[in-house]
Amino acid sequence: MSQSRFGSFVEAVANIVVGFAINWSANMLIFPIFGFNVRASQAFEIGLIFTGISLARSFILRRYFNGLKFGNK
Repeated sequence: MSQSRFGSFVEAVANIVVGFAINWSANMLIFPIFGFNVRASQAFEIGLIFTGISLARSFILRRYFNGLKFGNK
């Protein structure tokens, strides 16, 4: 049974929400190590940009691989 487009979208969003939380935390910890002092709001905005890209990537790849038939009946 294949996943619906909506189901793929919901899964991708859940994955991205968790990823965003990890990304924001990592931005706050890692940027200063490399000399980039960012405010929490800046890290949030940077995270939103990469989250949008990641959401599109996850959804497109999920739909692509869902459409392939790897011997699934």
